Amino acid sequence: MKARRAAFLDRDGVINYDRGYVHRPEQFEFVPGVFEAVRDLQRLEFMPVVVTNQSGIGREIYSASDFNSLTSWMMQRFASEGAPIGAVYYCPHHPSEALNSYRVACDCRKPAPGMLFAAARDLNLDLALSAMFGDRISDIEAAHAAGIEHCFLLGTSGALTADAVPVASDISRTTYPDLRAAISSAQFQLFAQMSVMKESI
Repeated sequence: MKARRAAFLDRDGVINYDRGYVHRPEQFEFVPGVFEAVRDLQRLEFMPVVVTNQSGIGREIYSASDFNSLTSWMMQRFASEGAPIGAVYYCPHHPSEALNSYRVACDCRKPAPGMLFAAARDLNLDLALSAMFGDRISDIEAAHAAGIEHCFLLGTSGALTADAVPVASDISRTTYPDLRAAISSAQFQLFAQMSVMKESI
């Protein structure tokens, strides 16, 4: 079967505003334009895949059940907007702040690439033709460790500036205000066209 392209999305700071350990629907505030952005990704034949660090589980601020319930609610909202999410991957660990078995230096917590590799295996994804959208340097580092060169920084959470990003020829030094702006950019549109051409070779 032919491998597919993915658009990897961080959750907090990309899909919703990062208010800190969001785990209930009433805390979850969608970033304006995110449904339209995901519809645009699907129109361009990118599968939207969420990859999110959730150390709040390991810190016992909320449970895996709380996270799963919120994820189901979130995915239903996207589906009702005609913008279904392909899959959600999460890491509950933290190397120093989590409790019990969750306190581990794992290979899935970004900046490690474990969630991206798992998605590629499960969903038959071509990582070289995929893109990452995140609001933290750890998102970019995880993408590069997985062989994803095309990364788009969002300033939704105010967690970074473009100047904070390590200099590399294949990283945009532009910080986009939100997901829809990044997808509408000339940089992403050109990448989308080029990846279609590479896919057809």
